[in-house]
Amino acid sequence: MGAVQSLFTSQFLRARERLQILIPIVLVLILTLLYLTFNSVSEAFVVMLSVIYAMTGGVIFQWWLGYNFSVAVWVGYIALYGIAVQTGVVMVVYLHEALDHRLSEDESLSEADLLQVTMDGSVLRLRPKLMTVGVTLAALVPIMWSTGIGSDVMKPMAVPIIGGMVTSTVHVLIITPVIFFLMKRRAMRRGTLRRSAQPAP
Repeated sequence: MGAVQSLFTSQFLRARERLQILIPIVLVLILTLLYLTFNSVSEAFVVMLSVIYAMTGGVIFQWWLGYNFSVAVWVGYIALYGIAVQTGVVMVVYLHEALDHRLSEDESLSEADLLQVTMDGSVLRLRPKLMTVGVTLAALVPIMWSTGIGSDVMKPMAVPIIGGMVTSTVHVLIITPVIFFLMKRRAMRRGTLRRSAQPAP
């Protein structure tokens, strides 16, 4: 029994050491890809903010249920990270598409026009985001009541994703459009507001 526990402990320590190396590398790579996608450091960080909100929800839900950090929990956070980045990118693309469409019709925008464009773009993303959250929660919430083989691994993995999806939804649907509007309003006041080269989603 002691030998099995010692083997498990050594494997856990090796997995944790690998995660400590891989997670920063993944963060840097995704931030670089976001910059190459949007050609803007500020917009890349806007997307990364959704990750912070998602992680906050995951940590709160994990603390509330009393789960300690483990390899399974970290795997859940990595999955949550990917979902948060994807939904953040799609929201920014939708906002850019709405703004580009408006600028193609008339480049002279007022702040009220910019606000309306931002609202229109975020409303287009409302249904897909809620569907994504609904499907994810429908798949993961039953795991929290599972008692079969492997549930001791799946539960800690599902906890951060469930908690993070709630806070990520609030951020993507409310805070991301607000930050986008403030950034574009600043660019408009400086006279640097231009159409982007973003592809349609």
